[in-house]
Amino acid sequence: MADKPAASSKAKPKAKAPNRADNDQIRLHVRIAHSGICSRRAAEQLIADGRVQVNGQYVREMGVLLKPDDEVRVDGVKLHTPKIYTVVLNKPTGVLTTLADPRRRKTIVSFLPDFGVQLKPVGRLDMDTEGLLICTNDGELAQRLAHPSHGIEKEYLATVKGVPDEAALEKLRKGVFVDGARTAPAEAAISYKDPNERMAALRIVLHEGRKRQVRLMCQTVGHPVMSLKRIRVGPLLVKGMRPGECRLLGKKEVDSLRKLVGLPIDEE
Repeated sequence: MADKPAASSKAKPKAKAPNRADNDQIRLHVRIAHSGICSRRAAEQLIADGRVQVNGQYVREMGVLLKPDDEVRVDGVKLHTPKIYTVVLNKPTGVLTTLADPRRRKTIVSFLPDFGVQLKPVGRLDMDTEGLLICTNDGELAQRLAHPSHGIEKEYLATVKGVPDEAALEKLRKGVFVDGARTAPAEAAISYKDPNERMAALRIVLHEGRKRQVRLMCQTVGHPVMSLKRIRVGPLLVKGMRPGECRLLGKKEVDSLRKLVGLPIDEE
């Protein structure tokens, strides 16, 4: 009988564990994140803290694979994994970027579709600002899109009093002091100006999202905002959408957002 070939002494490199196995299993921290309660990193902390049960047993081990019918509880509460929806809303002026208001003022909930899940806004637009607002029940995507470290571009059209000169525009580009801190470098250009120089429309692109930032920046350089609209976030445009109109994003659009913030693309 021929001898068996000697085993190779060269160890095979370990493959990086995928987020989803071939037999439709899914890792525990991913299942928790998909429930919408937190990001994957926060889910890992929940597991490490001993707050997660799988089929009645507490689990602290990372990377545990679950079958579709496995039951997961966090702090004793059973998790359900709803379908993920991401929409863009053209928020009208006079509407609050919140899901509830104790003073019963109009909120974005009036315009969001009822998919049986809670769609939360990514960032904010103040009441007097209109334009593009992303809403989703994907907690991890929302967290990354909102985090300043990813520098997601947000483009605004600001109508201001007077016409800024080049010196004022350069200040906006390099950064001005707002609430004691300098704003990050931005793009600023005049899109339109009144022949009598009573007003101008500025195109401003930010890579951060501080409260009332565009208004405060323009105020600082002596040109208060009269009206403000956000026309773009990353690759998404508000063009063609009526005020109050809401649109469900397709998979390609969601994939482009996920790539933008370094998230894996979910397979269908």
